[in-house]
Amino acid sequence: MVSQEQRRRQLAREKFLRQQQRREGTRRRARTRNAVIAAALAVVVAGGAVSYAAGAFDGSDGEKDSAGSQASPSPSKAPDPCEKPAAGEPSTKTYKKEPALSIDKSAKYTMKLDTTCGAVDVELDAAAAPRTVNSFNFLLGKGYLDHTKCHRLTTSGIYVLQCGDPKGTGEGTPGYTIPDENLKDKRLKGGVYPAGTVAMANRYNAQTKEGKNSGGSQFFVVYQDSQLPPHYTPFGTLSESGMKVLSKISKAGENSGMGDGAPNATVVIDKATVTKS
Repeated sequence: MVSQEQRRRQLAREKFLRQQQRREGTRRRARTRNAVIAAALAVVVAGGAVSYAAGAFDGSDGEKDSAGSQASPSPSKAPDPCEKPAAGEPSTKTYKKEPALSIDKSAKYTMKLDTTCGAVDVELDAAAAPRTVNSFNFLLGKGYLDHTKCHRLTTSGIYVLQCGDPKGTGEGTPGYTIPDENLKDKRLKGGVYPAGTVAMANRYNAQTKEGKNSGGSQFFVVYQDSQLPPHYTPFGTLSESGMKVLSKISKAGENSGMGDGAPNATVVIDKATVTKS
């Protein structure tokens, strides 16, 4: 005869086991989702099948859930917190080769992004990433990023807003590539790109070790500490006011409901400039 106390303990154990199973299932799904998001961060090169990727970082044990075992979440319907874009069209021009180095590596440079969501100032690191800063100085001097959309927001696993594509589709490129720089930056401790970091997207594939030195014009802004391998040139840091703008954008969410999609906020760079001080 089972006593009430024994029955109570048995039910408690069963409840605990169910909770553990649900938690483990959630962890497996999160690892798989995070790996997909990280491996897909950035874009497909126009006319090709190679992607500008931000690498896998999950460290999972290889377990994967069946795609049919999960119901697809509904896309987020958060309201748009930003203004309408200024009149104008993105540039369609490309360039045959990387511009000659013309910046002063010992000087201070600031990139200002006047966006529909507010002004974003980025302190550029010309000393540590001179060719990256030089490229943006050149491109922005040509109006290359004016009227461009920030086309991708990730809200799970890694936390970044991706910009720099005049096409707004993830396929844009200035026509040339620049080398990786500053990959041993002391700020990238423990495989983490800290909040406020501005870094380059590229075509690097962590599994095949191919695609180094393939940066173009696309970059990502980290709005919350994100676990990523140090393969992506950190070349700038957001100002405090810029972080507030990123917070507003991230809180509005993305439109896929999967943690990786176009921002719900209308994030358009009306005007982008680089200034020397």
